[in-house]
Amino acid sequence: MGTEAKGEEGPEDVDTIGVYVGKRNADGERHGEGWAVLPNGDFYEGCYCRGMRNGKGLYVFKNGSRYEGEWRRAMKYGVGKMLYPDGSRYEGDWRHDLKQGFGAYYYPNGDIYEGAWFKGKRHGLGTYFFAEYQIKFMGTWLEGVIQGPGQIIYPRYRYHGSWLKSKPKGPGCFVFDTNCMQHGFYLLIKDPDLEELGEGEEEKEDKEVKEERMGEEEEELEFDETAGKIATWRARNVTAYMAEFLPPEPVPLPIHDSVPSLTDESIETDIIVFEMPSVVAEEEGADDNDSWLMHRQKFLEEPELKENA
Repeated sequence: MGTEAKGEEGPEDVDTIGVYVGKRNADGERHGEGWAVLPNGDFYEGCYCRGMRNGKGLYVFKNGSRYEGEWRRAMKYGVGKMLYPDGSRYEGDWRHDLKQGFGAYYYPNGDIYEGAWFKGKRHGLGTYFFAEYQIKFMGTWLEGVIQGPGQIIYPRYRYHGSWLKSKPKGPGCFVFDTNCMQHGFYLLIKDPDLEELGEGEEEKEDKEVKEERMGEEEEELEFDETAGKIATWRARNVTAYMAEFLPPEPVPLPIHDSVPSLTDESIETDIIVFEMPSVVAEEEGADDNDSWLMHRQKFLEEPELKENA
């Protein structure tokens, strides 16, 4: 499966560093609409509340990533879209700068994941489309790993069963377009490609050192029965299609994590408007406002990254 790309972001800039053009409150804090060029080269245009990004805004990272959506206390929080330099993108819910809630991730190779997220990982019910093979997996993820009931949908048939750490395991059945079912189960057997090689003269180790190393490996893998194994199908019988023969369907995972409202903090009070002509760039060495307005325009006119749906 595809790997999510990551943006990069430094802490919120302070008034004495970087460039800011926009509104402030009575305390001189950035408050209301404005735009800023941060010291690390990033750019932001949108709403502020008491000196921090809050509300809707566009953030352009120096590495080419772009986030457009909602913010809370200088973190991506709410609904937003993130474009990455490799051409991938995420559209959906965020919390504390992480993907959380419901969202879709479009990978550079054409794969698509659409479903639940929690703390930046696929977690809960979701659907993953494999573009290369034109197949779709529907099931449950647990902290980024496929776990529990699910099904794979192929062009002319589908498989219903259960997964353990992203590998099919246990009883299941194939359902074909010919209205019949093949019942059986998946076994996890040792991968022949990973079998240990015989000891040659150059591969011999001290016996005590070797036993100690093997003991450490066994301790690390004692709770992972899938390590070094591949799933092998064992067919039992074929019957006519009957829905009651299907394995259990995946169910949503319970998540206990409340999401405070984005309207907890108001940005409509104590706003002092600074007109554009009167604003002086705060970064040392800046010539005048016009140069920074051109700088801002450069960010806004950057062509959007290619979207691979």
